[in-house]
Amino acid sequence: MRTISVITAAHAPSAHYLVETARSVAAQQLPPGWACEWLVQEDGEAPALADRVGGARHACNGARLGIAATRNLALARATGEIVQNLDHDDVLLPHALATLISRFEEHPVHWAVMSADDLLPDGTRRPFPPDLPHGPVRPGEVNRWAEERGGNWPLHGGGLAARTETLRALGGWTGVPVDDELGALVALSELTRGWHDHEVTWLYRKHPAQTTNSSLYPGLEDTGRRIALQRAKALRSTGLRVSVERPGTGSHGVDLGPNIRLAPGV
Repeated sequence: MRTISVITAAHAPSAHYLVETARSVAAQQLPPGWACEWLVQEDGEAPALADRVGGARHACNGARLGIAATRNLALARATGEIVQNLDHDDVLLPHALATLISRFEEHPVHWAVMSADDLLPDGTRRPFPPDLPHGPVRPGEVNRWAEERGGNWPLHGGGLAARTETLRALGGWTGVPVDDELGALVALSELTRGWHDHEVTWLYRKHPAQTTNSSLYPGLEDTGRRIALQRAKALRSTGLRVSVERPGTGSHGVDLGPNIRLAPGV
C-alpha cells in the first residue's frame, strides 16, 4: 500500500474550522492501492484539539514554536511518498488527493500546486484566477515571475504538495515567522520541475481570524517576501538542479550545474 501524507499545523485559539477540515480529509476518494495518513501537529503549550481530529495522527509541540517548526515536526513523522499541506481552516474537495496522485504518477515532477477557490464567510466560493499557465513548470520559472513583479508569487504556497524526500532534502518549510510556505515553494520551484494544475481541489477559507489578518503579519509580510527573493537568487547562483525520472523508468539523480550529474548513492 502506497501512502500520501497530509500535514496540518494547528493552533487551538484559531482552529475554529478544524472539524470541517477533518471531514474533508475523511471524505477523500483515493485510488486503489493508496492510503492517506493525516498528520496534525498542534502548536502551543496547552493542547486542546485531539478530540476534533478523529482519524488523524495527532501530536503536540508542548510549546509555542510557530507554524514553520510545527509543519516540520509533522514532516518528520510522515511516512508517505508525497506530502500535501493543508492549513487547519482550509478544505480538500473529495477528489483532491486522487487528482494530485495522478499528476505525480503521470509527470516527472517534484512538486505540484493545484487550483483553489476562495471560501468566503457566507459559504460561497470565489474563483482565484491563475497568474501562471497550467501544466509543467520549469525550474526557476515561478521565481522569475515573482522577481519581475516585486515579490508577488503566481502560486499559492498554502496548497503546496511535494515528493517527501525532496521536501526534506531542501529543508522543509523555511524557519521564518511568516511566509514559510513561500520559502518552501521558492526552493522547490527554483531547483526542480513542478506542475500547476487547472483542477480545483481545495478551498482557501477567508475569515477574520486567519493568520494573514493577525496583527503580526502586516509588519512582517515585506520581510518574508524579501527573504524568499533572497533565497531564490542564492539558489540560482549555485547552478543546482534536481531531476527525477518517470516512475518505473529509472532512479532519482541530482544535476550539479550543466556538466555534472550525481546518481543516487554517489
